[in-house]
Amino acid sequence: MSSKLPASPLEPRAQDGAPKKKKILVPKVENGHETMVEIEVDDVAGPEWGPREKLRLLNHEFVRVDAVDKVTGRARYTHDVRLAGMLYAKFVACPLPHAEVRVDLSAAKQVPGVVEARVVRDGEIRFVGQPVAVVAAKTREAAEDGARAIKLDLKPLPFAVTREQSLAANAPEVNRRGNASKPDERGDAAEVTAAFARCAAAIEATYSVPVQHHACLETHGAVVDVPSNDAATVYHSTQATFASAGEFKGPLKVSDVEVINEHMGGGFGSKFEAGVEGRVASELARDLKVPIHLMLSRKDEFLAAGNRSGCTATVKLGGTQDGKLVALSASVDRFGGLGGGSHAGLPYIYSVETSHRSMRSVYTHLDGNRAMRAPGHPQASFAMESALDELAYALGVDLVEIRKRNVGDVHAKQLERAAREIGWAEHPHKSKPDLSDAVVKVGIGFGLSQWGGGGHPECRVTVDIAPDGGVRATVGSQDLGTGVRTYVAAIVAEELGLPLGGVTARIGRTSYGPANASGGSVTTASLAPAVKHAAFNAKRSLLEALAKTLASAPDELVLDTQGVYDARSKRRLSWKDACATLPPAGISAVGEWQANLASNGVHGAQAAKVRVDTRTGEIQVVKMVCVQDCGLPLNRTGVRSQIFGGMIQALSYALFEERVIEPDLGLALNANFEDYKLAASREIPEMVAILDDDDTRGVIGMAEATIVPGHSAIANAIHNACGVRLRSMPLTCDKLLLGLAALKKG
Repeated sequence: MSSKLPASPLEPRAQDGAPKKKKILVPKVENGHETMVEIEVDDVAGPEWGPREKLRLLNHEFVRVDAVDKVTGRARYTHDVRLAGMLYAKFVACPLPHAEVRVDLSAAKQVPGVVEARVVRDGEIRFVGQPVAVVAAKTREAAEDGARAIKLDLKPLPFAVTREQSLAANAPEVNRRGNASKPDERGDAAEVTAAFARCAAAIEATYSVPVQHHACLETHGAVVDVPSNDAATVYHSTQATFASAGEFKGPLKVSDVEVINEHMGGGFGSKFEAGVEGRVASELARDLKVPIHLMLSRKDEFLAAGNRSGCTATVKLGGTQDGKLVALSASVDRFGGLGGGSHAGLPYIYSVETSHRSMRSVYTHLDGNRAMRAPGHPQASFAMESALDELAYALGVDLVEIRKRNVGDVHAKQLERAAREIGWAEHPHKSKPDLSDAVVKVGIGFGLSQWGGGGHPECRVTVDIAPDGGVRATVGSQDLGTGVRTYVAAIVAEELGLPLGGVTARIGRTSYGPANASGGSVTTASLAPAVKHAAFNAKRSLLEALAKTLASAPDELVLDTQGVYDARSKRRLSWKDACATLPPAGISAVGEWQANLASNGVHGAQAAKVRVDTRTGEIQVVKMVCVQDCGLPLNRTGVRSQIFGGMIQALSYALFEERVIEPDLGLALNANFEDYKLAASREIPEMVAILDDDDTRGVIGMAEATIVPGHSAIANAIHNACGVRLRSMPLTCDKLLLGLAALKKG
């Protein structure tokens, strides 16, 4: 039976009967970076989410449908895939940041179990950790033995791995267009200089954030099956199942590739590319005629799989006596290695009457940056929130009030809620830090976030209802761990009156139908409306079929948790009995993106309370609060989980995470999980997640916003606690002790 619905008489139509069109702005995401573009869509009425209070599953709390599989180990990740005759592949990387390399494979080919060894790249190597050779062997251990047997003839070349080395007068060439990009200038410097003359106070300081790694628990990589009949199957840990399918076609020399991504262990913006690992695995599988398992080692992951770029920002900020921001001047250097780096620009979030910003990229002989949750926003947040705090103290203005005076109503309301929850009203140090002689001190800090998170038309969802009552929802979208599989099932179950377990969600295969890449928090707002549309169409088709069987009208039949109810005859059929009347093929309905079901733009406010020990320099975050809007929460448990995850990542960024490169030797000193510090269970504070509900909006992706301001709030709380302003992350005890010593001298 066709799932296409007749047009509603309420839908606006052109004279020729076609739907009228309207233009809307939607996010376009490339490699995790979001821009807004204008598209044209049908201006027609469609399914609606309905009143929030009448929703049975959505907007409530429920457990993920794949929770048991994940905690018991049944969930299959790319790393878990084992195929008959499969070989394990391992890279050999260049240990120097810049060198001429020649590779000797002869010894590796003699290692027992090694089937193949080949050069990936020789000649000039431009970053430390760049893969130069690969070994394929029958076991993982044999691959490691073979990799150790490869000999590299290295001719070191001059390198630059720090900003200072790259900008020095005699610096070696990093980028053939220069070691620094031409500055991007915004605003009028002369106007800003004049505006500072009107300010009651102004501060100027330099703030820096380090390079941070994505730290995905599942490393990058793929398992590539042997291509045959102009087709191939690839298991890939990716945020872009469909885009990566196109990347594999070239090296496999086939016209059709199915990418399978049932579960993945983290991406955070880094997994949009097949990468050198995907290309090499494909070439090996193609040439050797055996499946290839090539997942990066943890060290490879740290050195060659991208990172969040670092930056320094020199900021001058001035305002009126009552805290209104008048002038801002900023100079920003981004550090993205061979990449350009990311920065959202200044001023960030807050309104400033007059501003001027100069921003450039400084290149080094290190792996290029990739998108990482809210690309560029955490960097901008740290500088802006820190400078705003410093200005508030200079003016003697309440830290919450100065923020409220320079943002819109939504952020102001969220700030007030966060301040109440963190205990701001009772806090004694609202406009001055605690400069007493107390040993242990407590401080509070704040930060704001914003993000797009809207959807766009790319997903195509199929809902099938079988005569035995089984229901399947099918779409090729990947689940990064944010709960896609769960809300796909929940949306369909809500529409059909079924329990959550009554719907099977099939995702993560390109053969299941098109879906968007997961970046920029656009997945939920792109996919959920298409799922709703498919479920709506399936329900309509089911009721039309049942109306014929029951000699009733479709609009007199009601689906609820008890099955099907006929308002005319007062008859009721159970779900299974109703489905048993369907033809053997059952019902299949398709849904696509519906603009009216999605919205765009989220806001958040966070507060952090810290305890510092002035004898030891110990910094302990004792409480974090996040007030976050997100449109319609599909699963309130899932939304809170995302908020907690964002706050934890921000805490770890604030206190621990930093890539360390020895500047004279160019060696990575902490490319592992032992030396690269991450927040663990003992560092996790009390966390409060408050959903700022708005019943007027559709679904919006919100996860990236939650990572933006937490580290800034923590830095501000440290200053509030003891008067030491830490302007470089990570915020460590040695920096705090040095700051306390400087305070005593001054």
